[in-house]
Amino acid sequence: MIRTLLGLTCVLMLAAPGSLAEVYDVVIYGGTSGGVASALQAVRMGKTSILVHPGRHLGGLSSGGLGATDIGNKAAIGGISREFYKRLGAHYGQTEAWTFEPHVAENTFRALLEEAKIPVVHDERLNLKNGVEMDHERIVAIVMESGRRVEGRTFIDATYEGDLMAKAGVSYHVGRESNATYGETLNGVQTRNATYHQFECAIDPHVVAGDPKSGLLPGIQEGGPGEEGSGDQRVQAYNFRMCLTNDPKNRMPFPKPEPYDPLRYELLLRYLQAGHWTVLQLSTPMPNSKTDTNNKGAFASDNIGMNYAYPDGDYATRDRIFEEHKDYQQGLMWFLANDPRVPRNVQDEVNQWGLPKDEFTDSGGWPHQLYVREARRMISEYVMSQQDCEGRTKIDDGIGLAAYTMDSHNVQRYAKDGRVWNEGDVEVGGFPPYPIAYRAIRPKRGECTNLLVPVCLSASHIAFGSIRMEPVFMVLGQSAATAAAMAVDAGCAVQDVDIPALRARLKQDGQVLEWPAEHH
Repeated sequence: MIRTLLGLTCVLMLAAPGSLAEVYDVVIYGGTSGGVASALQAVRMGKTSILVHPGRHLGGLSSGGLGATDIGNKAAIGGISREFYKRLGAHYGQTEAWTFEPHVAENTFRALLEEAKIPVVHDERLNLKNGVEMDHERIVAIVMESGRRVEGRTFIDATYEGDLMAKAGVSYHVGRESNATYGETLNGVQTRNATYHQFECAIDPHVVAGDPKSGLLPGIQEGGPGEEGSGDQRVQAYNFRMCLTNDPKNRMPFPKPEPYDPLRYELLLRYLQAGHWTVLQLSTPMPNSKTDTNNKGAFASDNIGMNYAYPDGDYATRDRIFEEHKDYQQGLMWFLANDPRVPRNVQDEVNQWGLPKDEFTDSGGWPHQLYVREARRMISEYVMSQQDCEGRTKIDDGIGLAAYTMDSHNVQRYAKDGRVWNEGDVEVGGFPPYPIAYRAIRPKRGECTNLLVPVCLSASHIAFGSIRMEPVFMVLGQSAATAAAMAVDAGCAVQDVDIPALRARLKQDGQVLEWPAEHH
């Protein structure tokens, strides 16, 4: 847990002399899909709103390559989230579109914000040293690295990282809890049922095969996985959701990154030579001869074990990790397309594909958004857990539904018994959509009274793995803004918002809050 309450004087010194503070009813930090939904709902509730975004592109993963929408049951999605998919459908001449091109998604987000006349501020990052101005348990203003100061009555942290939440002194967790923490069975170290995205045969982990003295290949960690079910600070793997095309007129070859180290892919080469080829097998077709290509198999686009410092890292640390992930994944594709040792059938398949000229045009066809699957997670009085996912609890303050498998990607790669192993992948489903508690998106009483956190919400590692889907972030963003507007109207803390009135307004605005028994 980190708790930092920042003084008034030092923050005011950051503002330009003579500048006037901007004051809004609802200030949203983070231009993810959830942030966009928050801004739209705040204005629809009759409140002044601003979206302050640390990057250039709106929509997060929804416009960053994740065009194959992950949601277990589309009927669980309503409100602004559903409106977004209907807008995409209109673009493609259909009722709804759940698979789509990145640039179409971003254009759709921008159009929604422009129609609502919501001010959007780009390339403004929160000052991580003293960028949150607190008056006891209340945020008064946030201050950017540039010195820009934005004052608000309520705030929403819609980032994947949870920086505003953390710097406001709100409790959070990074990594995996032990199973004992919340009475779970799928949290912590998971080696017993390691069947997905695992090496299917014994692959030597050493630089010189058969010679332990030569050391371990890159990406393999020293030591064992840890005690089964125990907690740790490890974070599930990140990657880029590549948008590929096989249209020769729109296809660019995979770039060779600088630096490039072929030894980084020696483990994959040995796996390929053993007859295992899966890297491109999770490529979902998108419109106009494109894909959303995700990680598949034991060694693919997930850069396992290389992101542990990201959640609590400063901007320089995160930038370094972003670049390392980009170099790794671009190098992976260049290796597969060009290294003469790669089996010919693999190389021929890879070279049918390339980066599209008409996507991510300001970054060479490469996604601008790293897939931050998990970073900080708030700890509130209610922590969503495996029991909630499995429908073994009763939630009376539900503000939206989640509907996906409990899904964690691998968190570490290690050597044992002369071979290499992955650890951390969990994929357990088979349950109907379930409600997410309002208590899970607002801080504990006594920590912050005017902040809502719809993305880095209060959930265990394994429950977050089910909740963390883009349509659900939009649902929670809308619900957070509704609660923020009601708190402004009532002059109360977000912890004291009238739950029946909140749920009634959400239903009025098209949110789906219950899953009928006949759908089970």
